[in-house]
Amino acid sequence: MGKYYSNGKLLLTGEYVVLDGATSLAVPTKFGQDLIIEPIKESQLIWASFTNTGECWFEATFDLPKLRLTSATFNADKQGNAEVIAETLSDILHEAKKLNPDFLNSDGGFMVKTNLTFPQNWGLGSSSTLINNIANWANVNPFTLLWNAFSGSGYDIACASNNNPILYQLKKNLSTALEMTPIVSEVKFNPDFKDELFFVYLNQKQNSREGIAQYKEHREEAKKLIPEINELTQEFLKANSSKSLAKIIIEHEQIISSIIKQTPVKKRLFPDYFGEIKSLGAWGGDFVLAAGNENTSTYFKEKGYNTIVPYKEMIL
Repeated sequence: MGKYYSNGKLLLTGEYVVLDGATSLAVPTKFGQDLIIEPIKESQLIWASFTNTGECWFEATFDLPKLRLTSATFNADKQGNAEVIAETLSDILHEAKKLNPDFLNSDGGFMVKTNLTFPQNWGLGSSSTLINNIANWANVNPFTLLWNAFSGSGYDIACASNNNPILYQLKKNLSTALEMTPIVSEVKFNPDFKDELFFVYLNQKQNSREGIAQYKEHREEAKKLIPEINELTQEFLKANSSKSLAKIIIEHEQIISSIIKQTPVKKRLFPDYFGEIKSLGAWGGDFVLAAGNENTSTYFKEKGYNTIVPYKEMIL
């Protein structure tokens, strides 16, 4: 039996511009996903994915060695989701096999189970943790697997295998202008004022690909602002109070707002909030970071937002 585990992620600074080489601060979460493999006699790959409450939400069977999908079921009301998810999984597995032709080569087959430790709609990295786990199982580079199968900056892959906050940057590979090399540096970020920081779920699962597509329309303008974002990332790391962090949040929100032409979340949803609020990752859904005080949870609950996770309960 084999078992792999990957951390979830949150991007605290540099959203969107991380794609073009900005230095961003990312943090792994206490929540993640595991992948458990057991050998079986049949030449099949039998896959089952489970939610954080133990419900099986997706099942698929593939014939080996060709990885041909033979069945798929998905626990949802929408038609066709099983096929879409099965095709996505199939793409990841095929790409892993291209990178390591010995992957999934055996006399028998495999029973595979994945288990999330966070609700699917939280957006903490159900895809990135899966890709990182499969990469570890297949003994291939997880960044290469990500970029061959999908797209994205890869910061989430870096968080999946790091247990400390990181600075993440993409640099052009000198061997080719097309490939990027991820630069990952562990940093100390354990603010004394973390009791004043909260992650609030906005009740809207945000598709990061949509946010990225929006960003790409304003890419050239954004690149000019990367030095400012890099500086704010360093200031974010050094902040010694929630008051100093609040000033950084305001400036960071203004810059990203000017790039993607979207109203900052505080102005749009919480103009009367007494602290500051920072969007994370793809604007418009998932979690935001709220800097406040002991009244923060009450404020958001009164607004109808009931998932409020204190910083120390979210971040590794």
